[in-house]
Amino acid sequence: MVDKFHVVRMANAALEVIRKGIRADLTKKQARGLMHDRFILLKREDKLEPFQQLILETWTKNFPALGDAYRAKEEFFAIYDAMTIPEAKTLYSAWERNLSPTIREAFKPLTTAMGNWETEIMNYFEHPVTNAYTECLNGLIRVIECSGRGYSFDALRSKILYTAGAHKKVIPPFQRKRPKSDFEGFAYFTGSTPDRPKEKNFGTDVSTLLQIIQTGRL
Repeated sequence: MVDKFHVVRMANAALEVIRKGIRADLTKKQARGLMHDRFILLKREDKLEPFQQLILETWTKNFPALGDAYRAKEEFFAIYDAMTIPEAKTLYSAWERNLSPTIREAFKPLTTAMGNWETEIMNYFEHPVTNAYTECLNGLIRVIECSGRGYSFDALRSKILYTAGAHKKVIPPFQRKRPKSDFEGFAYFTGSTPDRPKEKNFGTDVSTLLQIIQTGRL
């Protein structure tokens, strides 16, 4: 099975090819703006803030090829909402047919990969698991390594696993259960409080760790 992470990033890479091609014909000021706004283009549409949506609309209306590439990227991501392999294949076939001629070449590495590895890629829809969490942590490790000098493997591992405040911890909601015995019933009706659920630690939270790195606390 081919991990979803490696497939969808090829759609982002195709969008970047179009964006960089457009930059070549812009003024220096416009080129800097488009470089800065690339994060908006790479972001999923439903995650954009209102002001980011306005910026996106400005770029895509002024540069139709960029608009086509952004829409193709979003529609490719949407294929992964499919629940079955046949549904995913149908969505992909329609997506490929609708690729605009102006952007088809930029998306060729993705369409070639889909053709060569169709079975392996489509197997995701029978076993929808992804290694994205590990890939994100690997990326953050590289950022931490670049910000310091000579970090050992053990030092990098400790920063990822044990940084204070980076863990996602949840306390399950307390629910009083009906008694199963007279003794439990006595505690239930007299208001005695049984042991509450223990806090669950789900490990390092990527977004929290990123915030810690960005604010210079790591």
